[in-house]
Amino acid sequence: MSRGYFITFEGLDGSGKSTQLRLLSDWLQKRGNAVTETRQPGGTATGDRIRSLILDSRSGGIAPLTEMALMFADRAQSISEIIQPALDAGRIVLCDRYTDSTEAYQGGGRQLGSEIVRDLHRSLCQDLQPDLTLLLLPSLKRSLQRARRRNSRTVAATGTDENRFERERDDFFTRTYEQYRAIASREPVRVVTIDGDEPIDAVHQRIVSVVSERLAQRT
Repeated sequence: MSRGYFITFEGLDGSGKSTQLRLLSDWLQKRGNAVTETRQPGGTATGDRIRSLILDSRSGGIAPLTEMALMFADRAQSISEIIQPALDAGRIVLCDRYTDSTEAYQGGGRQLGSEIVRDLHRSLCQDLQPDLTLLLLPSLKRSLQRARRRNSRTVAATGTDENRFERERDDFFTRTYEQYRAIASREPVRVVTIDGDEPIDAVHQRIVSVVSERLAQRT
């Protein structure tokens, strides 16, 4: 059995990546592909507990290095429990965030730098790299507005508060956004950037075009 195919979705909260992941999953499954969806942080029982700690606005005083270590603990569990078994079974894995998020948010936003993130990835994640990363980068202002509106609605509807990062200052998100750009520039084959404030369906069609071409090349 051939190895599966690993696709990650990246971008700021409010970029539309979670919506686009679901749309791509539906498109792939309708064409007979076996698909595994997951997210980081979360996706496993251990990861969901880590997620509730990291993202909850009530989690105060988490040091940047502690935050990064928790992200990698979640990721290592996800690789062991979900991602690697699915790839070994020949499935297409769609993951909402991966190590690029840690490099962007903790490396860039928290100013820890890229080197420590990449070193930890090699050590703790067996250097497992995505085959393709779809980086959604609408305008920074629009992403933040959408994320903050969405999170306010979620708190009102469910009582679940995952707004800890959205309470950061705009300069934090500017650094995060710029680090995403730097990653895309460094790895132009793996990372495909989809920028601009296009409608959901237009973005989906661009993603389908990229994924179709990459899967065809693979076969």
